[in-house]
Amino acid sequence: MAVKTNVDKNGNKYYRITKTIGHKEDGTPIKKEFYGMSKSDAEEKANKYINDLENGLIITAENYTISQLMRIWLFDFLNNSSKIKPSTFQRYEGIYRNYIKKSPIAGTKISNINPIQIQKYYNELSKTKTYSQINTLNTILKVFFNWCNVNGYIIKNPCLNLNLKGNKTDIINNSRKKVEILNKEEIETVKSYIKNTNFELLFLISLGTGLRQGELLALDWNHIDLKKKEISIEKSAKEVYIYDTPEKKHIETIIQTPKTQNSFRTIPLPSSLVDKLNTIKSKKGYLFLDNNGNLLKGKNVSTKWAKILKECGIPHKKFHSIRHTYGSMLLQKGVDIETVAELMGHTAISITQIYMHSESKIKSNSVNKLNSILN
Repeated sequence: MAVKTNVDKNGNKYYRITKTIGHKEDGTPIKKEFYGMSKSDAEEKANKYINDLENGLIITAENYTISQLMRIWLFDFLNNSSKIKPSTFQRYEGIYRNYIKKSPIAGTKISNINPIQIQKYYNELSKTKTYSQINTLNTILKVFFNWCNVNGYIIKNPCLNLNLKGNKTDIINNSRKKVEILNKEEIETVKSYIKNTNFELLFLISLGTGLRQGELLALDWNHIDLKKKEISIEKSAKEVYIYDTPEKKHIETIIQTPKTQNSFRTIPLPSSLVDKLNTIKSKKGYLFLDNNGNLLKGKNVSTKWAKILKECGIPHKKFHSIRHTYGSMLLQKGVDIETVAELMGHTAISITQIYMHSESKIKSNSVNKLNSILN
């Protein structure tokens, strides 16, 4: 027996009923529509909603705008939640502040939002924003609208099956341009300048392991095995904003899990690094602390690094260039790209391939191997 429906919405068939869920100050009834796969399903959803509303479990959201409800979602439901990292919340808040709070869709009521409105907004953004930026916005909006759907504020997620515009080729090219490495002369100059200083071990471990800055600063002796000559990466340090209220925030350095699942890895230590680490008397706690015994801050490391390069007469390169140098050196020494990707914790070989564009010598040496055949 076919299930009876009475309305088509977003290409799907539903049974719709309308219930009075309250009254305005002038006595005008407040109506709300409920949708189900059948009449009994719609009735069940309506009764549950009205019961929850009467018991204070639901705040009527029909008059909330996208901006208002997303703010509630962020700061009343996600903030300080154990389900997401503080760094993830910071990214979500930044997307809300920069792309939603004062956007063309900000004032649209949650019950009225539809895919066409969002698609038009994305199309306008594509004139000035990259595909990656719009894709990040869409990903976070999907999560938000899923929450709205689960709580009965919308019937369907409007961010599904949208066309995201942007030039992916430009993004790849820009990534390649940002790859900076240190040449042999620069490495030797830096090593000589920082010898026997607090920065020496930081630089050498970074150069000899290719750790991300956060992984490096979270490194402790529990994850270093000098006998096996290896380190295990299980943590990362990051400075993030902690939101006391939506208007008030402060910065904290937190220890969290690494960037991706691939970032959990074990890296062999070069013998020279093992020898260096063996000279350290105290082998407890974190390796890199400031003068007050606190974890080094990433911004302070970057500032010190910039000063070292300047005083060495080397053109400025980000501290992350040391990691790039590690990847590039491994490829130059003939290490296969799959192994390099694994050592660096990359999620895809395509990420590792950017290092193959940093030194034209790599290409030349590879092609010259054909000489024996051509001759």
